[in-house]
Amino acid sequence: MSLSDAMRGRFARGPAVTSPSAARASGDRTQAARLAILLLAVLAVVSLALSVATGASDASAVNVIRALVTGADETALSLRDRIIVFDIRMPRALLGFLIGAALAMSGAVMQGLFRNPLADPGLVGISSGSALGAVLMIVLGAGLPPAVMATLGAFALPLAAFVGGLITTLVLYRIATRGGQTSVATMLLAGIAIAALAGAVTGILIYMADDKQLRDITFWNLGSLAGMTWTKLLAAGPVILLALLVVPFLSRGLNAITLGEAAAFHMGVKVQRLKYTAVVAVAGAVGASVAVSGGIGFVGIVVPHLLRLVIGPDHRYLLPASALFGGVLLLGADMLARTVVAPAELPIGIITALAGAPFFLWVLLRDRGRNGW
Repeated sequence: MSLSDAMRGRFARGPAVTSPSAARASGDRTQAARLAILLLAVLAVVSLALSVATGASDASAVNVIRALVTGADETALSLRDRIIVFDIRMPRALLGFLIGAALAMSGAVMQGLFRNPLADPGLVGISSGSALGAVLMIVLGAGLPPAVMATLGAFALPLAAFVGGLITTLVLYRIATRGGQTSVATMLLAGIAIAALAGAVTGILIYMADDKQLRDITFWNLGSLAGMTWTKLLAAGPVILLALLVVPFLSRGLNAITLGEAAAFHMGVKVQRLKYTAVVAVAGAVGASVAVSGGIGFVGIVVPHLLRLVIGPDHRYLLPASALFGGVLLLGADMLARTVVAPAELPIGIITALAGAPFFLWVLLRDRGRNGW
């Protein structure tokens, strides 16, 4: 039985199939995966162009593309539209794509690490820790010395959220590691407990907040790509990009660990290093993403699971496909959020929840009979 057959059997929650037809299906999945990645790459370029061209400004897509080619010549775009396109829409589109890619790829890594297709980056409390850091800054930041706040400036809230996610990750890893070995089960349970504790402390801070702070907290928790700037892109982008570049090198180990840690160890995978690298990469990607965009849910669940149904569980293809599809999905949700109630703007977390929650329920209902619920 091949590794891909065993993986497919595990994720399908059924017995592994070793018939010749299954082998042919595996080859078909490989071709489908390569084709899917190619199509998603093309779709990503189209989505970025549409995102830059979509908004309240009357700058057309043709004028935007012409401006990109000619270097924003005055005959292509007016000064006002050049500012809108290059200083507002472009960093928003680029960072939005990176955030979507980070959340989706992190979801695929978590699902492979926990051997559960319904795992999520927020499952281990990273998102909750980032949210706690942001709420702490919103509610208690006014008590910091003015010189500190002036130095931090626009980075105060993203930095607090990132530090909150990083501290949560370090605490979680310390709890789950004993004798140089990290227990995935302990990490999962500890993550749930830490997320609940962070939620409780956040609740206390919300109770202490005034009306303005409550509005800030509510808007931040709902998630949004509004206010993205080149400064935020330069702050969060390198962290996200580094994680996106590192994670694909974990594909072999994630494929092997699907069969169990013991089997992966005998296949030559350094399991402990794999766990550590995966958790740190996810913490960096999710922490940086949540820091600048707020809470955006369901991307990490929906994208990898949907792709797994189409291209299979091989992480060599699943990880890059998840990154591309996640970026495209978030850009699509952002364009919808900007246009559905224009000139106002919906928080993007509402859009992803409206799309992701029904999908999640469909997965649960579909698998209910198979699991004997």
